Amino acid sequence: MKPLLLAPVLFVLAAGRAPLVPARPAVLVELFTSEGCSSCPPADALLARLYEAQPVAGVEVVPLELHVDYWDRLGWKDPFSSAVYSRRQEGYSKIFGPDRVYTPQMVVDGAEELVGSDAAGATAALTRAAALPHMSVGLSADRRGATVRIAVDAPAAPAAAAESIAVMIAIVEDGLTSAVTRGENSGRTLAHVAVVRRLESIGALDRDTFSGEGQWTLAAAWQPSNLRVVAFLQGQKTRRVYGSTQARLVR
Repeated sequence: MKPLLLAPVLFVLAAGRAPLVPARPAVLVELFTSEGCSSCPPADALLARLYEAQPVAGVEVVPLELHVDYWDRLGWKDPFSSAVYSRRQEGYSKIFGPDRVYTPQMVVDGAEELVGSDAAGATAALTRAAALPHMSVGLSADRRGATVRIAVDAPAAPAAAAESIAVMIAIVEDGLTSAVTRGENSGRTLAHVAVVRRLESIGALDRDTFSGEGQWTLAAAWQPSNLRVVAFLQGQKTRRVYGSTQARLVR
């Protein structure tokens, strides 16, 4: 038994829990956005439609809305922004090119990027991603007060994988709104789904199955009824997402 210490959460690896097999391919859709960007609200709305309508047959869309912080100095400080998400987007520029850091940017399964408001492009990218092999990921999350207990299961790393595969966890919140008073979106009320509140790696796949359990403490500002947990497996060299899943909190 091997512990992973991620203050203030402890994940413990253990054997014996069988990973779930998804009924349909789950595809991770990341949107890099900002409330300071006037072209971002249509992309935020598209991400919401992809999640709520699940419009691509045979595909489960797993959304992440990541608010970058480099717009914050231009008139409006996005309350959901973080330098962590800006750095994550910069990491993708090593795959897509140094000129591919912009908002709104959508990244599908870590392998394809496009303008975040391009509905037709998003549908095509989701269809292409779903046609590729996906690893199963098991996830459960339950809440007791301000404490969330999370369990993650995944298969062993593929023998052909020539890279480390990180096991990632995100806590996301739906139903968020902001009344913007400055910047490019001044006077608008913006709505969001799947806003990433926390994102961490909890370990890496090796040649044995991965099983982890642990807990996080929720911030007081988060609404537990609007929270979900997302788990995904991501290559650290190619940035490819090998598998993903999502779960609502169970109380």
